Amino acid sequence: MITRLLLSLLVTSCFLHADHHKLPNVVFILADDLGIGDVSPTNPECKIKTPHLQKMADEGITFLDAHSSSAVCTPTRYGVLTGRYNWRSRLARGVLRGTSDHLIPAERATVAHLLKKAGYHTQMIGKWHLGWDWARVDKKEKKWENIDFSKPVKNGPDINGFDRYYGHCGSLDMAPYVWVDTGKVTALPDRMEGVTSKQDRYGWYRKGPMGSDFHIDEVLPHLFDKGIAYVKERAKTKKPFF
Repeated sequence: MITRLLLSLLVTSCFLHADHHKLPNVVFILADDLGIGDVSPTNPECKIKTPHLQKMADEGITFLDAHSSSAVCTPTRYGVLTGRYNWRSRLARGVLRGTSDHLIPAERATVAHLLKKAGYHTQMIGKWHLGWDWARVDKKEKKWENIDFSKPVKNGPDINGFDRYYGHCGSLDMAPYVWVDTGKVTALPDRMEGVTSKQDRYGWYRKGPMGSDFHIDEVLPHLFDKGIAYVKERAKTKKPFF
């Protein structure tokens, strides 16, 4: 029921300015560590102006009463996709690690599942942080040293309603640092990287293997480019996208 309500909210808001004979495209952006005072529409005095978000707010609807069962990454994503309390999953509290197995069972309905059934092409781009199953040399050992990056990654966003996905396993401070494109690691790790909190209080990340095409300081613009490319690609087709 909660999932249907969320789906209804997303689709209804898009229909306000859409052709009634055509399903609207849905772009859902989940931003980490973004407060209500950080963007222009909700705080005219914010230090960094966000004119594009301001335009969206002016031409659409802004909701100012939102609630979450948790203030951290994994449970927030779990709730958004499934419409369930995060403590109903095996992860009652906290977040997953970069090497954690998948959290949402394939049979659990998600917003992506519902939109896919409605005829949408679905894709996830960016930080997943809901677990997927790395290929392991020893299936009982969960550390990244035991991962075979040359083999397919299983039970990722693809079992939770997404046709395609491109992203990283968890937070940007969690190894392994590789891009995964719908079950395939795009480039094998060729180095070890990490920065301690003593070296950089605000830019530290755990030491671990990093793919040859993965660069910490380029992650955000890289994902931005991927997102824009996807929207442009799907805009050429007649099938709506999420």
